[in-house]
Amino acid sequence: MRILIAEDDYVSRTFLYKFLSNYGECDVTVDGIEALEVFIMSLDEGQHYDLICLDIMMPEVDGVNVLKTIRVLEEERKIPKDKKCKVIMTTALNATEKVKSAFEIGAEGYAVKPIDIDKFVEVLRKLELID
Repeated sequence: MRILIAEDDYVSRTFLYKFLSNYGECDVTVDGIEALEVFIMSLDEGQHYDLICLDIMMPEVDGVNVLKTIRVLEEERKIPKDKKCKVIMTTALNATEKVKSAFEIGAEGYAVKPIDIDKFVEVLRKLELID
């Protein structure tokens, strides 16, 4: 599995990297612009991501706008539905409106920080990313 972690908080970023490295190859970015650059590069190279973990509140471009751009790029490049990346939003906030809008745009899951490993594994299973 190819995984992109877009997280500005060092502790959360490190935790996600260590945890998700058990399931696949992880790339890490620290803000929304960098996340979009890496995502576009992966499309250009034909190496799509299976999972993207996006922090809702990031500097430069927030996670919701990154998600919006990702979904537009996938549509423009006519990526089949079964090849589109699964997106899990992460948040330390009780940001109900932002989470709701992320789901409307195309997020498949979310995790509240600090991340509960059991709940996160449950989300990964529900998305059929792991057994």
